[in-house]
Amino acid sequence: MSIQVFFEGNVQGVGFRWSVRDIAKGFEVTGWVRNLADGRVEMQVNGEENEVRAFLEGIKQSELRGLIKKHTESTLAEPVTARGFEIRHD
Repeated sequence: MSIQVFFEGNVQGVGFRWSVRDIAKGFEVTGWVRNLADGRVEMQVNGEENEVRAFLEGIKQSELRGLIKKHTESTLAEPVTARGFEIRHD
C-alpha cells in the first residue's frame, strides 16, 4: 500500500515532521514527510496495509493529535521511493 497524506492545522514549526519520523520507527513502513509552502505537511508512505494503517493511527493517537485540524489521504499509483523514513527539505 502506498498513500499520500496532507496534514493541516498547527503542523509547522512545532517538531511535527521529527515526531512523525520517530513514530515511523515503530512500524514496518518507508517514506518521507515534508513541509509545504502553504502551511500543510505532506507525507508519502509505503508498507503492508495493516502497518500503514497502524502507523497513521499512531500519529493520530500521539501528542500531535491536538495540532492536526484535518488530514486528507489518497492512494498512490506508484510506490514511494525512500530508504527508511526520512524528512525531506525540498
